[in-house]
Amino acid sequence: MIIKPKIRGFMCVSAHPVGCEVNVKEQIDYVKARGAVAGGPSRVLVIGASTGYGLAARITAAFGCGAATLGLFYERAGEETRLGSAGWYNSAGFHKFAEAEGLYAKSINGDAYSDEIKHKTIEVIKQDLGQVDLVIYSLASPRRKHPKTGEVFNSVLKPIGAPLTQRGLDTDKVVIKTVTLEAATQDDIDQTVAVMGGEDWQMWIDALAEAGVLAPGAKTTAFTYVGEKVTRAIYWNGTIGAAKQDLDKKVLDIRAKLAVSGGDARVSVLKAVVTQASSAIPVMPLYLSTLFMVMKARGTHEGCIEQIYTLYKDNLYGATPTMDAEGRLRTDYAELDLEVQAEVEKNWDIIENDTIPTMTDFPSYKHEFMRLFGFDIAGVDYEADVDPVVPIANVIG
Repeated sequence: MIIKPKIRGFMCVSAHPVGCEVNVKEQIDYVKARGAVAGGPSRVLVIGASTGYGLAARITAAFGCGAATLGLFYERAGEETRLGSAGWYNSAGFHKFAEAEGLYAKSINGDAYSDEIKHKTIEVIKQDLGQVDLVIYSLASPRRKHPKTGEVFNSVLKPIGAPLTQRGLDTDKVVIKTVTLEAATQDDIDQTVAVMGGEDWQMWIDALAEAGVLAPGAKTTAFTYVGEKVTRAIYWNGTIGAAKQDLDKKVLDIRAKLAVSGGDARVSVLKAVVTQASSAIPVMPLYLSTLFMVMKARGTHEGCIEQIYTLYKDNLYGATPTMDAEGRLRTDYAELDLEVQAEVEKNWDIIENDTIPTMTDFPSYKHEFMRLFGFDIAGVDYEADVDPVVPIANVIG
């Protein structure tokens, strides 16, 4: 079939297999060009490995460290008359290139919150790898079924304490809009923390440790975003922020558990990038479009793969990691540069419909959004007939 983008609000409901593969290849080429990560991991588990930062973490482990990787995701395979998800096609591309270079790559497709997938993962590690020395936790889901109680939790995006009215960008009409969000109830906060907080990360590390599949000196990290003034009210001071702050609490027990065998656990703070999750946050398209213009002018703009390669090289395996007072690894310093944020804030309140083209880099935002689904990528023939069925040989589930 000939595959075109079908956009509904902040989602694209189609994905291009060839475009996704090329996108993965370009990230691989970036990592290879930067060179090997000294002292990097050799056996890596990536929980949430098919898109965004999780995919970049798997690519960096494999092609920057030569590591065997086991990736977990919950994606839809393509059928003759139905497209697969972008995450499936990304993973198929990753497997193709990893296996071509003789790198171990196996994936498990299923609900990573479940005990069933945890048990399957442990079985594969025992059978194929023995142990893992790095666990990346990068799940992004709007809902979670608790593996012990069966209760289903749903995350919400709301401010805490009072309603919030904030500027945003209508990405369909390319006009400034005002969005008002009601204040979260305590149940909203609790549900969001249950989905996006640190409980599942801790359950994973506990299960892996009890099964004896964490190598001595093993490390683990989960990703977070802190941001600054423009995004803080809706993100860090809202329900999502409450969940991310729960990571900061849970990491202390995880760190203590791993420290016994010389390991470590850290929350890693990464910069704002275009992902499927961030595009759903009303303020982010306008913030990112403004940020892109400022950072590109300074030559400091980065996407997922640049951030993750730096995280591995300088922080996870660097001699002098950049760490904040809370013990988090920081790779977001270029975004939070005082001059960068001052310029973003200066422009924020005065951008109007007619100045969007000159005060933001919306075309770059749109380009990055389309790339998530395999579109708007140079060298891809989008008029060609494409088979939506792209099998992954080494996938379980």
